This record gives sequence, C-alpha cells and structure tokens, in this order.
Amino acid sequence: MKHVLVIGAGVVGLSTAHHLLQSGARVTLVDKDPEGDKASYGNAGGIAVTEMIPASVPGMLWKIPGWIMDPLGPLALRPGHTAKMIPWFLHFSKVGTHQEMTRIASALASINQRVYDDLLPMLEVNGMAGELHRQGALTVYETKKGLNADADSWKLKANLGVEVQYLNAEETRELEPALSENVKYGVFTPQWSHINDPKCFVELLRASLVSRGLTIIKGDVVEVNPYSGLEVDVKLRDGQPLTADQVVIAAGAWSGLLAQKLGDRVLMESERGYNTTIAEPGVQLSREVIFAERHFVATPLTCGLRIGGAAEFGGLDAVANFKRSEALVKLASIYLPNLNAQGGKPWAGHRPTTPDSLPVIGRSRRHPNVIYAFGHGHLGLTQAATTGRLATDLAMGATPPIDLAPFSVERFN
Repeated sequence: MKHVLVIGAGVVGLSTAHHLLQSGARVTLVDKDPEGDKASYGNAGGIAVTEMIPASVPGMLWKIPGWIMDPLGPLALRPGHTAKMIPWFLHFSKVGTHQEMTRIASALASINQRVYDDLLPMLEVNGMAGELHRQGALTVYETKKGLNADADSWKLKANLGVEVQYLNAEETRELEPALSENVKYGVFTPQWSHINDPKCFVELLRASLVSRGLTIIKGDVVEVNPYSGLEVDVKLRDGQPLTADQVVIAAGAWSGLLAQKLGDRVLMESERGYNTTIAEPGVQLSREVIFAERHFVATPLTCGLRIGGAAEFGGLDAVANFKRSEALVKLASIYLPNLNAQGGKPWAGHRPTTPDSLPVIGRSRRHPNVIYAFGHGHLGLTQAATTGRLATDLAMGATPPIDLAPFSVERFN
C-alpha cells in the first residue's frame, strides 16, 4: 500500500487526503495546528465556479495607486514589505494583457468546470451533502459605467461556459429584496453555490476522514528531503522524522517556503483577507452577493452574515488591521440599509496568492515524488476537491483529467 504524506490541514490538504483514501493509499496528514484557525475557516463560503478572471487584467495597474492611497480601500500594501514584492509585481504586470487574461481564464476554467464532479461525491462519501446550497450568486452594480467596465470579463466567462443572466434594478431586488435603491444592475450566475459554514465544513470533513483511516500528526514541518529512491523524509521541528512514498505540499501561504528549500522558485504572497460575521444581521440574503464596484461580498452562512473582502500585502508576520473589517461593515450598510452592524466578529487570514492567479499544482521540478497543491488565492474552497483529485492522480500514477502544464511550478523560473 502506497503511503502518502500530506502537509497542511486546510481544505485543500483535507480534500487531497479524501481522494487518496478513496484510491486505497495510506495517508498521514501533518500540520502545526491541525484544528487551528486558518484561511479555510474564514473564507466567504462560496463555491465560485464562475470566477476565472485573473486579478491582473488590462488597465488594472493604473487603479492600484489609488486603492493603496485609500487607507481603507480594497487594497493595502505594508510599506516595509514593498521591496520584497518587486518580483511578484513584475510578474503581475507581465500577465496583465488581453492574451494572458484569456489564457489564464481558460486554465482556471479547466479546473472550475469539473468542480462539482469532484466536490459532490466527496460530500456524499463524508456525509456532508447537506452542507451545500446551489442558489447561484448575484453580482450587483451601482452604475452603468461599472457594469460596462466588466463587460469583457462577463463575455469571456460566457465563452468559457458560464451562464450569465443580466438583470435590471427591479429584477435584482426581486432576487434579493434586502438590497437598497443604490443597486441599479445585477448579473445572476446560477452555477455558483455556497456552503453552510467554512469552519464547520472543515471540521466535519476532518472528523470523517479520521474515521475512515486518516492519521493526523501535529507538527511543524521544517525540511522535506527526497531521496534518490522512492521515499521522502520529512523532518518536524521537534526532530521527529517521518517517511513516505510521496509527499503533497498543501500548506497554503506557507507552502512557498518549503518549495524554495526544495530548489523550486515560487512567486507567491500572503494576500491577507478580512471579514466580519454578524450573527444577527437583521437582513436576509438567499445567496452570496458580490458588490463589484466596491470589491466585497456578503454571504448568508449558518453562523451569520459574513461580509468579506479587501486585499492586504504585508507578509506572513504582519499584525492584522481590523479597521479593514469594520470598513467592510460600513460599506455593506450602504447596500443593506436594514443591516444590524453591531456585534460582528472580525477575522483576518492569509490567502496564498500567485501573480498570475493560477494555483501551483504538479510535481516539484527537481523531485518527482514531491507534489505541490497550493496558491489558490480566493478559490481555495472552490477548487479544493478538484485539486485533491489532481494531486491524488499524480501520487497514484494515474493520468490527471486536465492539462496541468499551466499550473506547473516551472513557470516561475
């Protein structure tokens, strides 16, 4: 029986463990805090299969300075981290062309188009089918200018199989009556869905996998040492050695540090996201609502209304600025006039973000028995089940169902 060790207990690591167990492997999962708070706990809860437009698009660079100048705008860059991000921003600017946008969107679509093929069986096997709500998503706009600015993106999505329904103000509020008169236009995407609660989702999945034979070890991985043969030695900070036939690195924003020790250059940054969850919001939404011009979302979860957004680059060690969580609630109050803005619970977490918006999925350039599965940015929950399937195919010697070349770590060399 092949033994595979997965590094990372977030939703991608757990999804990989699921598929490995389904394939008959013996699976060990290692994480420095297996049950602790991580990006998988605090995401917006959307299965965003319609989201395939990269962050770097034509004209984006001109907007960044204004966003950064606004202390509570949608983008922040910590001054002490600026120099470290130069290589990342150079690559970000390089892919901001129409040709690259189309290429990257097609690659992301290749994953997103099979998300439900991998997610629904995973939920069923683990007794979690009731965690998913297929209610679509609603993107809203205040102005015709804002809608027109996204016209090319919506057209590209439609060309890649996304169902797009354009709505006027009245039709938009028929779907979500809680929205204010500020909303003038809407775009409904019925293929989107959302889950009950990201934290509960991860906890339920982890518990199910343990009952099915997953071994979880609490430990901080400091070295991954592939031998010339078929085994990989993994060393923990406490000195404990572990050995496996294959290793999958799915440690989110911390994955790049391990990849670099293996000789693979990775351009990845922690894009810290913020949100506030209001247990008793006083308003009701039926689905995730994306406020396109203001760059934030609101999702109805079983734990409350989660209002999330913002992107902050400051590295893994910067102290969170929860004023950004407060700002999101103020923005939401503009569009949800009856929102009870009191008593919200703020949260911040690290999204593993590449400059081209593509995750890293595939084998290490130098070590074929080390497999990468990280860098999903805003789409970790969405793409977790399919990423786990792809990583499992590689680990078990099967042919993946999609072309993994666009996701190779070699693109950063």
